[in-house]
Amino acid sequence: MKALFIGGNGIISSESSRLAIARGWDLTLLNRGVDGTRPPIEGATSIVGDATDPASVREAVGSRTFDVVVNFRAFTPDQVQADVDLFAGRTGQYVFISSASAYRKPVVRLPISESTPLRNPFWRYSRDKIACEDLLVAAYREDDFPMTVVRPSHTYDPTLIPLEGGWTVIDRMRRGRPTVVHGDGTSFWTLTHSRDFAKGFVPLLGDPRVVGDDVHITTDEHLTWDDVARGLARAAGAEADIVHVGSERLGRAIPAWKDGIVGDKAHSLIFDNSKIKTLVPDFVATTTWVQGAQEIVDWYDAHPDQQVVDEALDAQLDQLAADETA
Repeated sequence: MKALFIGGNGIISSESSRLAIARGWDLTLLNRGVDGTRPPIEGATSIVGDATDPASVREAVGSRTFDVVVNFRAFTPDQVQADVDLFAGRTGQYVFISSASAYRKPVVRLPISESTPLRNPFWRYSRDKIACEDLLVAAYREDDFPMTVVRPSHTYDPTLIPLEGGWTVIDRMRRGRPTVVHGDGTSFWTLTHSRDFAKGFVPLLGDPRVVGDDVHITTDEHLTWDDVARGLARAAGAEADIVHVGSERLGRAIPAWKDGIVGDKAHSLIFDNSKIKTLVPDFVATTTWVQGAQEIVDWYDAHPDQQVVDEALDAQLDQLAADETA
């Protein structure tokens, strides 16, 4: 069985690539080249192209055909339409990696299942993902395009620090500086290790039961945002001096954070994983946040070149914490 992963060496996709190869898939990866952050995917064939440029993808793929095509790097309807045009009649399954942030916000009912409506008025990223899904549903219904939608929710690997601010936040923890957490820190969140996502994802490839359907894949471990911060601090050998700042206020102070916080992270997200467990009976997420947080800190400690502190952000967080506690 031949598969093409568009963007197959990223945070979500690397572990899926390795597992697909381990399970016997003839895997081709399309990306812009190895960036050095993660080790190369051994056993995969690589072709070079820009996943966000339809012309580049078309040129890289050439006349190849695949049993499955997965696009981890499509974000807008025009990119997905280009895939539909390119792969119609050339693949038995096209898998679009959407986002659980597409589920209705504000959240009015938990747990979230695949039947939860899609609507996010706060975040353009999520609305674009919804538009991509709508396009694929229409292509399936009208032209029998063999699509499957998969929705991850905040999937991480050792290179991704899931708190806004990245390494700056861990550096602050180690220096005893306040850790700014949005809201009151008690909203529930779901962090899924990419290893666990892969265990649910790879068995869906080539499965005719999910053609024309959608499914999300997450862990069943539920954390508050204070739990997330304290887990990272403990892994770093520090204590989290948590200061809470309202989500809207934090978004106004740091506009780059606003959409992701107000449109997603400010809401409690607990998922019903019954569907993926029915499709993949042996699926279980086994990496706890305690383990995942330690992997993150260990990876950054082993890669000092990645320990970049944003001095302007550092000062801004000090000011926000001081204002909140004044």
